[in-house]
Amino acid sequence: MCSLERRGDVFILTISGDDQHRLNPQLIDSIRAALARVKSESCALITTAQGNFFSNGYDLQWALSDPARIRPKIMSKKLRLLVEDLISLPMPTIAALNGHASAAGFILALSHDYLLMRKDKGYLYMSELDIGYAIPQWFVQVVKSKIGSPKICRSVVMTAAKITAEMGVAWGIVDSAHDGAEATVDAAVKLGTDLMSRKWDGEVYAANRRVVFANVLAVLGSDESVGDSGDADVASRL
Repeated sequence: MCSLERRGDVFILTISGDDQHRLNPQLIDSIRAALARVKSESCALITTAQGNFFSNGYDLQWALSDPARIRPKIMSKKLRLLVEDLISLPMPTIAALNGHASAAGFILALSHDYLLMRKDKGYLYMSELDIGYAIPQWFVQVVKSKIGSPKICRSVVMTAAKITAEMGVAWGIVDSAHDGAEATVDAAVKLGTDLMSRKWDGEVYAANRRVVFANVLAVLGSDESVGDSGDADVASRL
């Protein structure tokens, strides 16, 4: 479901799996296992994916096919654990977007310290309004933690704007835009190498990040999920 490659002072985590890399428990567990492998290393982490999608969000077909409505809770719980892992990781993290990042996939990208994006393909897209689902509160908190402008937040959440790389840079969401997936990863490697040259203490870096994103960590206990049926006790049993 994902692979790890080391290039000097950086690890590149590449998501594979299906062509849209929809986030289901199997894929999320694979990503979390990769994070556990690099956690003790002195390195930066780059997350990217194969093909035209970084991630097209939750695997709704898997989740909503469950009549008991337990699967959406499992999926939400696992994604929140993944976001918490990224916030607590003792190293700089960079999302190198090879393509589309929608809904929960957008949240996954925003959970990294830096976001780099290719110019020629893909957009950032908080799609809940367009597909007819209420956005979870904790999603909004992640968006607000990375987007300081209320007007831009409104465009992202309340107009379901499809944000190209150039728009993302102009709006302060994307750190830099590049010509193609390979150039995006190369730029991420350079950024990660430059950051590691500062020789920061990883545990201090993680502690400072947890302070910066305290508001996000505070809502990660939420049991909201897409298509929520109101079964508030499921997540606590996972």
